Amino acid sequence: MGTDEITFGPFRLDLKQRILSREGEPVRLGTRTLDILCALASANGELVTKDSLMAAVWPNQVIEDNALQVQVSALRKALEEGKDGQSYVITVPGRGYRFTSQSSGATLAAARSLSRSIAVLPFLNMSSDPEQEYFADGMVEEIIAGLSRVKWLLVIARNSSFVYKGKAVDVKQVARELGVRYVVEGSVRKAGHRVRITVQLVEAETGIQLWVERYDRQLDDIFALQDEITLCVVGAIEPGLRKAEIERVKRKRPESLDAYDLVLRAMPFVHSHIAQEASAALPLLEKALQLEPDYPAVHASLALAYHSRYRTHLREEDRAAAIHHARAASTDAVDDAMSLGISGFVTALDEHDQANAIKLFDRALALSSSEMFTLWCSSIALAFMGQTATAIERAQRALQLSPFDQFNFLAYNALAISYLHTQRYGEAYDAARRSVQLNPQFFVSYLFLVAALVGLRRVEDAKLSAQRLLELNPTFTIKRYAVTANIEPSVFEPFADAWRAAGLPEAD
Repeated sequence: MGTDEITFGPFRLDLKQRILSREGEPVRLGTRTLDILCALASANGELVTKDSLMAAVWPNQVIEDNALQVQVSALRKALEEGKDGQSYVITVPGRGYRFTSQSSGATLAAARSLSRSIAVLPFLNMSSDPEQEYFADGMVEEIIAGLSRVKWLLVIARNSSFVYKGKAVDVKQVARELGVRYVVEGSVRKAGHRVRITVQLVEAETGIQLWVERYDRQLDDIFALQDEITLCVVGAIEPGLRKAEIERVKRKRPESLDAYDLVLRAMPFVHSHIAQEASAALPLLEKALQLEPDYPAVHASLALAYHSRYRTHLREEDRAAAIHHARAASTDAVDDAMSLGISGFVTALDEHDQANAIKLFDRALALSSSEMFTLWCSSIALAFMGQTATAIERAQRALQLSPFDQFNFLAYNALAISYLHTQRYGEAYDAARRSVQLNPQFFVSYLFLVAALVGLRRVEDAKLSAQRLLELNPTFTIKRYAVTANIEPSVFEPFADAWRAAGLPEAD
């Protein structure tokens, strides 16, 4: 469908021909009412002020606000607002209106938009130096641009959030006016040749501070500093939002969940990489797939869940399902970085298609260079491929961006594989130990701990860790694990030798 046509619910609006239809039948609207609908629908979900609407509908005329309200009421009546709880025209008190649904599938998108929405407010300049005003504004613009590359997140544009510049604001009021759940605030203070930047993420409805960080940096290259802080903020906000969203859906009644909420509910089970928990996630994801058959995040989550089951049980039907969903989550039309990253991971380990996996990782990071799942997944896959330098760089970047993320056991595993491959056994041991601490039920982390202990010639300790691994996964054998992990034999064989030395079984 071209950009001149917008579908929302049962309606279709042809902006070029100025025709509104409902399920193929024309809907009669007055000229002024249609003018308002076209103006709102053309704004791509952004706020349209009352003044802008009145200038567009009644050019060069002096009109009272009441005339605009009458036409908006007529529009809402024609769109059957209130039926099935649907609302397309949102009033932003004292400012204007916003249209909520902009493309096919908009009813489901609108149901998710509030929970995934965020506004970045202008940072407060705490310095006496007016030049810091430009620095602060530029940083906010870069953060907005960075967050906009996170495809599951709806980010309010600069022109809307900057109306609050220089004003004392109430976060709850801002959230109501902009229609968002989360707000980012910050301040900049210059002292001599140093600058201090404070950033916080707030859940607007409750006022709870979800994340806060302070950055103290030398003010040498202001643009390099801006890039560095932006990368850190974007990388930290995304996992913070993900965690907040997962906690939110836990509080909701299950029968009220849509596809997006079902994915969030399944996410902790899927990303534990534990076969039993992956199986528990499958019913939620299958229900989500029924609601939205083309939703990339659902397919990616299913691919990872089936991968976890295949790695443990080696059932061909699980491998086939993992590959099927990985392909569905990585078609040419997909522009979701997380889905592409997970697809690359499954492609590497279940298909052993290194070239395609790397292409998927590159596509994902081109969309969002700080996407955490892609950094984790690609670092592990690349480590098994023997591309240790890139694997270490991506794993360390993930740890830098979000040092307290619960899924960082994946980054530590990538580091452990890379350090073991380069015979840096002490560093490998530290990384594997941290991975085990973060996810003590994940048997794979013990594999790298065992190999590191053997490398350090602590064979008795390695045997104890091997026993713990077999308690977690009694069916483990080196031959079974090689089915997924033996991407590059020159990497895998030294691991296998270490596992044999610790007494892990070779085959069934």
